[in-house]
Amino acid sequence: MTSAPARQEMDEAGAGRTLSRRAFLQAAGAAAASVFLAACSAGEGEQAASPPAGNEPGASPSAGASPTPAGTPSGGASPTALPPLRAMIAQMLVVGFRGLTARDADVAPYIRDPGLGGVVLFDYDVPLGIPVRNIQGPAQVRALTAGLKGLSAAPLIVCCDQEGGQVARLNERYGFPPTVSAQALGERNDLSYTRQQAGAMAATLAGAGVNLNLAPVVDVNLNPQNPIIGRLGRSFSADPRAVTDHALEFIRAHHQRGVLCTLKHFPGHGSSRADTHLGFVDVTDTWSPVELEPYRHIIAAGEADVVMTAHVFNARLDPDYPATLSRKTIGGLLRGELGFQGVVMSDDLQMGAIRERYSYERAVELCILAGVDLLAIANNSIYEPDIVPRTVDLVERLVRQGRVPEERIRESYARIQRLKSRLAVALPERSSPTAT
Repeated sequence: MTSAPARQEMDEAGAGRTLSRRAFLQAAGAAAASVFLAACSAGEGEQAASPPAGNEPGASPSAGASPTPAGTPSGGASPTALPPLRAMIAQMLVVGFRGLTARDADVAPYIRDPGLGGVVLFDYDVPLGIPVRNIQGPAQVRALTAGLKGLSAAPLIVCCDQEGGQVARLNERYGFPPTVSAQALGERNDLSYTRQQAGAMAATLAGAGVNLNLAPVVDVNLNPQNPIIGRLGRSFSADPRAVTDHALEFIRAHHQRGVLCTLKHFPGHGSSRADTHLGFVDVTDTWSPVELEPYRHIIAAGEADVVMTAHVFNARLDPDYPATLSRKTIGGLLRGELGFQGVVMSDDLQMGAIRERYSYERAVELCILAGVDLLAIANNSIYEPDIVPRTVDLVERLVRQGRVPEERIRESYARIQRLKSRLAVALPERSSPTAT
């Protein structure tokens, strides 16, 4: 999720409120089990919305739902355990914001109500053109993230792009340790060194209160002149096996320090000739099936936490929609063929590739119908202070109008709560609402 002017270093990209975190997790676990059981038993007739013309899914909208996980209650919960619709929708949003403290963060009221799912940190504020957004130094970021988490009844996703090299939000300018790019790690090709460097990045993130890294990039470097991947040193290698091996070391080092990871950008941005931040990008003639191999192997190894979609258009996969808006790509390929049952996250929905061709309403509708669980809104290419309530209102309206089945919201909510149950292990009980 980069978001920056070209001259910058491509800065990427209320029922539950009264519950304690422990109570929330118990309720969320029961609700997730109920949703998954319902999804597994739902017949085709229960799907309330048909796919867009020309984009019939390779799998039904409920195909991404995992079986009830081991150790999860299988019969004691009923759908009444679910929170209100607006609260489930809010959990699907990960949003960028302005503010160096939780007290000043413009997103703080929406964490309390309707219960925003997550936030993303940036160092550079693109619309204002200044290097003041959310990051000033280690102690400040730690206080910011702790304060924001203290406002939330549910575990709060706090994420940023910490790939290493040119794309590292927590960098030396603000007193954080230096990092090494994926390209440098791949060229050295020493897996123990990659794990060491990734472990250092993960320790920085954990110390700052970041629990989801929007990394590693598993794009295969098929075009070294690619302006958004190859030229920025964001890919480990042109060899998909090397990408897989280094990405696995990166992920495992993060897991050891309690930080989850995001594979990006599915189904592959490494062969593109253009940048999806700026506009429409067609990879039909450059994309290769080898770009799926890192996803295939990492998913099979059980190490994929979150998969982020790309906004690339590939007529070989879907002749109508870019990947983020494509049921064929997400439901058919990622969930169906590759078997990924976890959380799918969009790339920033305000990027040029989406904004140029779709209204915000249509993009959000297609994104959810395609099977995306977390809608990423960087709020840093354009800035909309009311983006959270506006999006919650929008999705609620889409559900009430029958354009998005409520079951899709429940499926995403269940996947997100399963992911968040892994974030909660190291969390204390809810802190005082007085935020610094």
